[in-house]
Amino acid sequence: MTDARMDDAALNAPARSGFSAQLGGLYAIWLREVKRAVRDRGQFVGGVSRPLLWVLILGIGLNPYFRGEVYGEVRFVIPYTYLQFIFPAVIALNIMYTSVQSAVSTIWDREFGFLREILVSPMPRITILLGKILGGTTVALFHGSLVLALASFADVSLSVGDIVRGLGLMFLLAFALTSLGVVIANRIRSFEGFGVFSNAVILPLYFTSSSIFPLDPSLTSAQTKVVYPEWLAVLVQINPLTYAVDALRGAFIHYHQFDSRLGPIVLVVMAVGFFLVALRDFQKF
Repeated sequence: MTDARMDDAALNAPARSGFSAQLGGLYAIWLREVKRAVRDRGQFVGGVSRPLLWVLILGIGLNPYFRGEVYGEVRFVIPYTYLQFIFPAVIALNIMYTSVQSAVSTIWDREFGFLREILVSPMPRITILLGKILGGTTVALFHGSLVLALASFADVSLSVGDIVRGLGLMFLLAFALTSLGVVIANRIRSFEGFGVFSNAVILPLYFTSSSIFPLDPSLTSAQTKVVYPEWLAVLVQINPLTYAVDALRGAFIHYHQFDSRLGPIVLVVMAVGFFLVALRDFQKF
């Protein structure tokens, strides 16, 4: 080996070693978050029971009133059953709860001193934060994927392409909402307060995202505000989760209430935006 090559190898060795160390630290934090979720049986029970309740009870119970003739009145909104319509929304719901609740580990680590220990390590804070968020994202993506087992029951036919595209959108949603959960956890100092505040965020976001009722696609924006209360139509249209749910509907049942390009764009903006806010807060520790 020539002297020049030996010098290049010597210069690149610390860089490779540093990168490997960062990757190892990232993996260790990710694995810790995943193991913590696996050991939490309550979280798994919730991830299984939640879609069953929504699909089996709400979906079947409201299905006759969603389309077809009821008491002589035709109530046809879109060419899908209610089970098919809420199927992607239930995936989003499972991801939302799991993503935001997984961020409670930030409070746990802060209370018991683990966060302080890893913050004084040589790892950059962005690596620590990314490991925690990717861990929560992985768990949320798994819980969202549990709903796919109900696809045949909801009469939703999924191709391999649909599943791959849907998983990509689900990952972006899970990453964005886990980052949002960390932002909330950075501002809340107690477990009780986090639970109350996170529900105060999840439920309004979900119910104003056109997740359980459709906006009539044949109506213009002005007509929508006449048919629906104007404040409700405005909330639905400015809610970023509306476009995330719409993107999932496009992937799984091939139906959009809005421009199909908006969903992926909004999801990327949410993921990057919430992560940057979480990183800014993390730098203050």
